[in-house]
Amino acid sequence: MRDWKKIGGKLLFPHPAVTALLAAFAFALLIYGFLALNETHPLRIGSYALSFYALVIVCLRLPSLIRYGKKIRQENPYLRRYAADVRLRMNLSLLIACGVNSAYALFQLCLGIRHHSAWFYAMAGYYFLLGLMRLMLIRYTGKHAPGERQAIEWKKYRICGVCLLLMTLALTIFIIYFIFRIREFAHHEITTIAMAAYTFSALTMAIINTFRYRRYGSPVYSAAKAISLVSAVVSVLTLENAMLTAFGRESSELFRRIMLGMTGLAVVSVVQCTAIYMIGHAKKMLRAHQKENDPAQRQEETGEKIHDGK
Repeated sequence: MRDWKKIGGKLLFPHPAVTALLAAFAFALLIYGFLALNETHPLRIGSYALSFYALVIVCLRLPSLIRYGKKIRQENPYLRRYAADVRLRMNLSLLIACGVNSAYALFQLCLGIRHHSAWFYAMAGYYFLLGLMRLMLIRYTGKHAPGERQAIEWKKYRICGVCLLLMTLALTIFIIYFIFRIREFAHHEITTIAMAAYTFSALTMAIINTFRYRRYGSPVYSAAKAISLVSAVVSVLTLENAMLTAFGRESSELFRRIMLGMTGLAVVSVVQCTAIYMIGHAKKMLRAHQKENDPAQRQEETGEKIHDGK
């Protein structure tokens, strides 16, 4: 009986290194089975069983893996600083996102010049604006602490709102291409599932961070998370088109156009409302900041109120 318990413990709780290697191998085998093997191939069927076993042992090991990760973070000075320094995390995330946006915008621009396609020009404009906004924010966050210069931060917040408002022009071209299928988007089912996992993860984290970073009282941080939220929302439109192409081949053209049109309208509305709110809120806060730091104007307004009271 003890031997069976020992064997069961070894099978369900293997060494963390074995768990990681087995999970990676099972994932690679599963992808290979989907891409290169037919549904009745023994290796593909075996990949299902191996993937299920890998998922079970990873879930059972998850609490210990979390504790191990926390232990490493506490012992490593770099990870400890990264976890405690909000400004460092913001700068790194902005720097990485800015680099990716800029490189992708340049790539799309080259494709637009080569193929003379408005689609690639719209993509280049969209990612160029994302990279430009993040570059503007990281130039500020690299020199100043959050909330240090409120007036300048609110101006940058307003500029980001204006850029998001201009971005709706590129989004309109996206929607026209999606609805009328001027450009075909055909992805493999595995690619579509990966896109869905990324999109929902990015959208969830963007929503959480939008509220989380408000407590720091920095308009620049709020603007950065608003940009991430808009980028994730736009990804939903691309995901829906990919899913309809991959899994909705039997659906009618009218149904596809209605769904993409409704989603496109919702996405553009969210971007426009976010941009208008950012512009209006920044204008209001700048006016309040100016009154607060202008004693003459504050005294004049106070005198007018007293005069009216008399």
